[in-house]
Amino acid sequence: MRYDRIDARILEIIQKNNRLTSEAIGEMVGLSATACQRRVKRLRSGGIVEADISIVSAKAVGRPIQMLVLVSLERERSDIIDKFKKAIKSSNEVVSGFYVTGDADFILYITARTMEDYEQFTRRFFYENLDIKSFKTMVVMDRVKVGFTVPIEVPSED
Repeated sequence: MRYDRIDARILEIIQKNNRLTSEAIGEMVGLSATACQRRVKRLRSGGIVEADISIVSAKAVGRPIQMLVLVSLERERSDIIDKFKKAIKSSNEVVSGFYVTGDADFILYITARTMEDYEQFTRRFFYENLDIKSFKTMVVMDRVKVGFTVPIEVPSED
């Protein structure tokens, strides 16, 4: 789906605060609330806006331990990869999961209440899965930047 300069500005705005009204966004981009609402709806239906979410503090909800985990599979077969992707999606502890290139096959962002809880998770999720060759845990010491904001390229005027 193509987007124009006004759409690009709308995307920048709603990435920072998707709770703004159509009136407020419209004022910022020079459109009526109705026109702005139509554009946002089109951006959503076109798949440019994937979701409207709230970012919750893991620490505030009792999950202060955060880890990045590099996972390597025994074999890179599509059925094994698909099975592991399914396991990632069904795990509450895994906040985000990425299938990657390089030294590991997957990178997972995981939260836990305590290190003991994380140890129990590793036994259940990693050690009991015979398709996992290894995993390496890195404990997050400080979340320096968190979010899903993507830089928006403004299309050139044709």
